[in-house]
Amino acid sequence: MCGIAGFTTTQTSSNSYNDAIASMVNAMKHRGPDAQNSWCNDSVYLGHARLSIIDLSEASNQPMLSADGRYVIVYNGELYNYRELKLELQRVSFGSKEQAYFFKTNSDTEVIIAAYSRWGASCLDKFNGMYAFALYDTQDNSLFITRDRMGIKPLYYSVNNKQLVFGSEIRTLLNSGFVQRKLNKAVLNEYFLYQTVHAPNTIIEGVKMLMPGTYLTWKNGEIKQFRYWNINDFAKESESLDYNLTCKKTEELLFKAVERRLVADVPFGAFLSGGIDSSAVVGIMSKLSSRKVETFNVSFDESEFSESKYAKKVSELFNTQHHEIKLKPQDFLNQLPNALNAIDHPSGDGPNTYVVSKATKEAGITMALSGLGGDELFAGYDVFKRMKSVDSKAYLNIFPSWLRAVPASLIKAKNKSVAGDKLFEVLMQEKFSVKDVYPVSRKIFSKQQEKLLLRKNENPLKDIIGMIKKPDANHLLSYVSLLEMNTYMQNILLRDTDQMSMAVALEVRVPFLDYKLVEFVLSVKDEHKFPHSPKKLLIDSLNGLLPGEIINRPKMGFTLPWSDWMKGELKSFCEEKLRALSKRDFVNEAAVMSLWEQFLKDNKKVTWSRLWHLIVFENWLQTNQID
Repeated sequence: MCGIAGFTTTQTSSNSYNDAIASMVNAMKHRGPDAQNSWCNDSVYLGHARLSIIDLSEASNQPMLSADGRYVIVYNGELYNYRELKLELQRVSFGSKEQAYFFKTNSDTEVIIAAYSRWGASCLDKFNGMYAFALYDTQDNSLFITRDRMGIKPLYYSVNNKQLVFGSEIRTLLNSGFVQRKLNKAVLNEYFLYQTVHAPNTIIEGVKMLMPGTYLTWKNGEIKQFRYWNINDFAKESESLDYNLTCKKTEELLFKAVERRLVADVPFGAFLSGGIDSSAVVGIMSKLSSRKVETFNVSFDESEFSESKYAKKVSELFNTQHHEIKLKPQDFLNQLPNALNAIDHPSGDGPNTYVVSKATKEAGITMALSGLGGDELFAGYDVFKRMKSVDSKAYLNIFPSWLRAVPASLIKAKNKSVAGDKLFEVLMQEKFSVKDVYPVSRKIFSKQQEKLLLRKNENPLKDIIGMIKKPDANHLLSYVSLLEMNTYMQNILLRDTDQMSMAVALEVRVPFLDYKLVEFVLSVKDEHKFPHSPKKLLIDSLNGLLPGEIINRPKMGFTLPWSDWMKGELKSFCEEKLRALSKRDFVNEAAVMSLWEQFLKDNKKVTWSRLWHLIVFENWLQTNQID
């Protein structure tokens, strides 16, 4: 796990270019504290910051050249099937024109170079991992840049006057001197409504995010993009299996996904909340590992709810080396400035992940497995039930929206809360369908608040959802999985996990997002995974691995007293940021400050989560000097 950076140029090398690549690498050295290096010629500059996970020797430092010197690579991530590919690349069939590759290292980096050397872009079809890499062909003077299928590892880029600039973080690009620190005002409403900006757009004007399962080529100033894998293609029945065989195959794929992610030359462990997903990962790890699994749980004694007792139960069940890291709320508050500074692309989440990652890293762990993706893949969120209900009530479309206004208004008048506002907006949609209702479920503000707050009102999520084709009636839950994975998971959960864990040089692996597991579970029809009980298909596939106490426990989450903090210890900080934000020309000053006042007066329609992402945003603008 590392950080990569680079840019192309049509001019001969100069000291300014050397300074630019050095500045880019320096901006991301937290991602790779073990080594920082660069490489250049008259066309391309490449930089790398390394966090050593596989083959810790200096021979595996990057940028790395191929054995024949033709290719140069900078790579961030892990290739889980690199050993199998290495064996294939070391031998050739009788009579073949292919040549065996003679490896100098034990790294997965060199396997990628060898694979591209033999198969070109089609090597991506063979890769199973999380990665973003740039590979330069010195003979052809061309650059090949790509990102993994699920978009676990980030890759940002900018094109200006045929110059390509890229990196693992937005800060990397901003420190190049080639990208202006200019706010992308066209997507501000998207951030305000959904506490993020959805790829390929970003919060910086002119900076894009390479989409998952995509590669980009550069040659002679010409840039092209190609999609080599698309998650949206798999929400359909690929093979007809009964329920028992479906469970058996799911179990096989999940065990294989975890096994692939246990390859490392450094100490590793797992995040353990005591929920179904993290417990499943730990349970499988304990079955596969020859040594005790290290598990980590961060708890707060003062929290209203504590998951630590469930995590302890799981650790005892699987005989793990358990670390319960107890923090007081003040400990979290003390770390909050560092967590905010670690944010590369703003969102309404993240500090929680920073605290857990930092505590895990300080315990001597460099790589950890996470249960992220389990809810999205196995229909674990309430949104799956809600969208199933919406789909079953399509008959409401016989009533025009103006006729639905009467009962909707009555409901809103009776339920003076965030839920009441959302239900009103759902009933007032032009069409009562999953496609139209889903964007409302993920919104932060009500329609009325949105109109008051923003100078410009649009709902960009509808455009993103419009590109996801709804599958047949047997795969509605897979459709909702696609909506979740393409929006919330991709643009908040994965991005925050990467930027917050890498801020403390911790690698996080996510077995639930193994692409082979994802392809299969998306193909499973609804009747095999209907959520009448929490993640039934996952639980049944584990074949009794988890006890009923864990399966039937209430769903919690990482709870912190944010509302109390924002009215107490953080009040002056929050008010200062909101007041500064209110002065900006793209928002309504009175509306911003009115929200703050309503929050302080305990108005049920203005919860802390409707303000926190605005506070984070203003702090991020100031920290990064964005105009």
